[in-house]
Amino acid sequence: MRFFVLGSSFFVWPPLAVLACSFVILANAAAEQPSTKNKEPGTEVFRPEPGKFPPLEKAHTYRGELVFVDHANRRGSVRVAGSGMFRKNDPHPFAMLPYGVVRYHGAPADLRDIPLGTVLHVHAFLPPDPKTSAVPVLPVNNKDKDANHNRGAGIFPAENHVLLLEDEISRCQRVGLSWKLKEVEVKNREGMLIATCEAKSGSKGKTEDETLAFDAATRVWRGRECLLVQHLIDDGAWPAEGKKALGGQAVMLGLTWKPTLGGVFTRFHVSDIWLDDAAVQNAALRQTETHKAFMRSRWLPAWVDAVEYGKFGRATVTATLFGGMDATLYAEFRKGVPAVMNSVENTLKHIEGGSAGPTQMAARGTIHEVIQTSGKAPLGSSGIQIRFETDLITEGMRPTRIVRVRPASWPDVHLPREEYINQGSIEERFPTSDIFPKY
Repeated sequence: MRFFVLGSSFFVWPPLAVLACSFVILANAAAEQPSTKNKEPGTEVFRPEPGKFPPLEKAHTYRGELVFVDHANRRGSVRVAGSGMFRKNDPHPFAMLPYGVVRYHGAPADLRDIPLGTVLHVHAFLPPDPKTSAVPVLPVNNKDKDANHNRGAGIFPAENHVLLLEDEISRCQRVGLSWKLKEVEVKNREGMLIATCEAKSGSKGKTEDETLAFDAATRVWRGRECLLVQHLIDDGAWPAEGKKALGGQAVMLGLTWKPTLGGVFTRFHVSDIWLDDAAVQNAALRQTETHKAFMRSRWLPAWVDAVEYGKFGRATVTATLFGGMDATLYAEFRKGVPAVMNSVENTLKHIEGGSAGPTQMAARGTIHEVIQTSGKAPLGSSGIQIRFETDLITEGMRPTRIVRVRPASWPDVHLPREEYINQGSIEERFPTSDIFPKY
């Protein structure tokens, strides 16, 4: 069963009246756009707007340890690094924007792919609509407040809606950095590395040495091999005990955090060392294949740019596919390909009805045109628009609303219960922000 639009009028089959009313309520709520510039004393506030990808340069950037993930609702918590005692910092909630990009090991990722403890770089904005935020809404100047108790400022910024979430190797690859190993000190297969993070093409300006911990479980990647610290000792690359100069060896690092001896405020831990380009490429390939398989079963997200209504429920939907996916997925969206499109919430959860899966609720049709937009696409956008014609459009497909779409040849599977909402209830879109403790 499906509900549809004839021309500009809305018709519903009686069994779906309750479901349709829920969608109308959600559509009206989504249409209420918050002001993008809210005046605070001496502050100009930037919020993302529906239908516009916000510029990365306007994002607030911070880094921290991933300590909680609610993958089904695309949100979690990070322990943000500040100037004080890192271990005392309360986990800080974040939510991914619908078009927010996750990168892990230099490849596209889902939150479920990232192990807890991973150090991540966060590029985030204020909630686009505070009324429907899936995480707590904080005062806009929260990043300037001192947390007290030896924790420092900046550890709970109001900018908690994420455009880009990336691990250390992804960030280094994006901005052209690498780690240079200067010295290792080993005792009982664990110890410290002294290293600097600097431009691959040579140091630009002064760089500071950073002391990083490692242990016997640290993975060392060389080509297609996965080694351990003991293997480096056996090969004579590292000493069994004591110190050794490493001469600025260029590597990529994966960083986590563990409780540290000696009362050190903040010292990150090395989870992975990639010794060469082949190892880096293999890590990215493994993660890319993981993500591609996941997206084929969940469909690519997009937002609706425009709808042209025809007669008897027919319509042509123009939609922009979101960015951050592998290019081979986008390549399967071609002119003439049969496709299905379903309404989703801004957590990217599918909307289902009763026992019907996403395909049963979706609009079916054909991709009539694929348009590559000119210029460089902003982060969050693929730069690809599709024009999708259907003979029975659903109510959720309106400009600025979020959808998921797939070629009809992709797997037709039913999703686990936590990954869809039923009856369009706002309580089902995500548990309220009260799920996050107030420390």
